[in-house]
Amino acid sequence: MWLVKMDDKDPATLLDLAIHSLLKNEPMIIQSLEEIPRELFIPLFTAAFLGGHKKTLTAIVKAWPFFCLHIGKLRSHETHCALLKAMIDGLQVLPVLNSASRGSKLKVLDLRQDADCRTTCFQIRNKSFCFHSCSYSQTSSHRRREHSTVNLGSEVQLSRYPTELLVGLSLNSNLRTRTFLSFLLSKVEQSSGSLHLCCRDLQIYKLSDYNDTLKLLNLLCTDHLAVDKASLNDVNTLLSQMIHLDSLSLSKITLTSLTGKIFKSFLTQLERMDNLQELNLSFFCLTNRLHRLLRVLPRNLNYLDLPFCELSYRDFRFLSQCPQVAHLKRLNLSNNPISWEDCEPLQTLMENVSGTLQYLEINHCLITDSTIFSLIQALSHCSHLRVLSFASNPITMSMLIRILQNLLPLMELKYVIYPIPVHCYERWYFQGILDRQKLAGVQAQLKAMLQAAQRSDMNWITFSE
Repeated sequence: MWLVKMDDKDPATLLDLAIHSLLKNEPMIIQSLEEIPRELFIPLFTAAFLGGHKKTLTAIVKAWPFFCLHIGKLRSHETHCALLKAMIDGLQVLPVLNSASRGSKLKVLDLRQDADCRTTCFQIRNKSFCFHSCSYSQTSSHRRREHSTVNLGSEVQLSRYPTELLVGLSLNSNLRTRTFLSFLLSKVEQSSGSLHLCCRDLQIYKLSDYNDTLKLLNLLCTDHLAVDKASLNDVNTLLSQMIHLDSLSLSKITLTSLTGKIFKSFLTQLERMDNLQELNLSFFCLTNRLHRLLRVLPRNLNYLDLPFCELSYRDFRFLSQCPQVAHLKRLNLSNNPISWEDCEPLQTLMENVSGTLQYLEINHCLITDSTIFSLIQALSHCSHLRVLSFASNPITMSMLIRILQNLLPLMELKYVIYPIPVHCYERWYFQGILDRQKLAGVQAQLKAMLQAAQRSDMNWITFSE
């Protein structure tokens, strides 16, 4: 048996020291995993991951005494893919017959980084359980059906069902990414159905390059999808295989018409997404067609990003009246020109979301003094606002001061990304030479005003090339 003797004064520190000492002798600790108390597996895994001990990680996964294992918030200085491969190599996807060893009880291996996720889920009444288990795995279906009567901790019961491998995939031209993806898919194929690959977060760069790869994935599992560079027709084909998307991000999508069958099919796919909470469309021309898009979205939408969408006054007006965006937490309208006539609908929009809005981005919108001030007046009622970004707009110093004064009462507002005032440039704004001495004066004045108002917790930030 393994005994770790600790002083009552500082048990955490002594435990860390003991584990780091053990990891210096990898062969010895690997051989002794069968004798280590299950309570030590979590701190041992954490230390092995952070230290980049690949052989130990493989052995720990093979002997893991809990139902699930999550990377959570762990990050390592070692090559991340190499550590993930080591963990996957430890998966026991086929039952080991006539083995005298304790063996692994692991049925859910989560390789996604999530700061809010614990290393393993608590057991409930001695029953194996994982809050992050895949809804489309046989293990999860079995658990939901028999959770009240069957203890899934039984190795006999668990061995019948696939092991779940939860991942986030980024499909791009990176050689390391391609190598890791090839490794993953080969493992799934070798498992003969004993390993369920669950891709929750899928990012695709140039969709046409990965059509064959996507055929090997169960897209029902995906709840976060991001596609960059694709035809809308190909996007529709992809969306037709998904049901429960929480987040959809599309950038640089080509389409020939906003009135044709392909766009109508896109709207039909969106209408099926009852769980959609986040929509990001960039470089997606929606001029005078935003109403068609918003009408099919669910009313619980939290995040809406529409940069580079060429929005018109008609679009802004509908946006201000749309019930689907009445509870927004984040709105990004950057890189859409906002003129004086657009102010009225945007003011109405700010008033409608004043109880929920936390993040607002209106960068590069050609907003002038008169336009921005009317928006800021409406924004001053958004009591939960945390981040405001209105960089790269032609604003004067006097208006910047008035904006700061209006925002001071917003106690939850911690970050403001503001534009460099026009007087800091010689001749043409943005295209002229930046006078850094004048910019330093602006920064000093804003800092002094924040200190005088006892709002040093509010960070005003600007960016210059």
